[in-house]
Amino acid sequence: MNTALTIAGSDSSGGAGIQADLKTMTANGVYGMSAITALTAQNTTGVTGIMEVTPEFLGEQLDAVFSDIFPDAVKTGMVSSIELIRVIADRLTKYNARNIVVDPVMVATSGAKLISDDAIESLKEYLLPLATVITPNIPEAEVLSGMTITSEDDMVEAAKSIYESLGCAVLCKGGHQVNDANDLLYSADGPVWFKGKRIDNPNTHGTGCTLSSAIASNLAKGKTLEESVKAAKDYISGALAAMLDLGKGSGPLAHNYVFLQK
Repeated sequence: MNTALTIAGSDSSGGAGIQADLKTMTANGVYGMSAITALTAQNTTGVTGIMEVTPEFLGEQLDAVFSDIFPDAVKTGMVSSIELIRVIADRLTKYNARNIVVDPVMVATSGAKLISDDAIESLKEYLLPLATVITPNIPEAEVLSGMTITSEDDMVEAAKSIYESLGCAVLCKGGHQVNDANDLLYSADGPVWFKGKRIDNPNTHGTGCTLSSAIASNLAKGKTLEESVKAAKDYISGALAAMLDLGKGSGPLAHNYVFLQK
């Protein structure tokens, strides 16, 4: 069985973070493993507490995984500490990790920054250049490119700029008043659009985590980057279309919809 590792925070309500990643990996047919960067107390209405792990303990988790069951792909999620970012980059380099998918969680869809400017600079210096592909939303792509993005042409220009400056492929996620669920992959092969149909479902908690984990899962199985993105978008569409409705806020996706259909 192919294997994948998620490096991210824990979501106690199970909709995002480590829990969403592991569910996604299982549903996409790979064996999921985890290194936890932080514990959170959260549910569909918000986060009430965060307890970050120490850099030393994160390093021990990564050593334990890489020295025993080497992952065929790695996904990283939100990491807000400069020290943790450096530990992750150090271990990924030390073990020559492959098929690295980085979800550069920096800016909320509202435009609010989620991590400090110093942490963003550390991401750009240490972690993002190691990535096979990064998956920024529009606000994050604006931060990474230094551009304002208001059109599909802007998405292409910004993704090209990020690709050339960081040396990794870029999946610029649509939406955010730019287009209708269309994502742009920019790599050495140039721009490729993945058209999507927006699904009218208010329960979207953890979609970014789920997409990046699905991409990593498919890379782990030996699919090309384009094939992995296409399969991941199809999986997200199915998980949204299942219309799971849990919690009092923006609820989680139906990560197990593929099993429920059988």
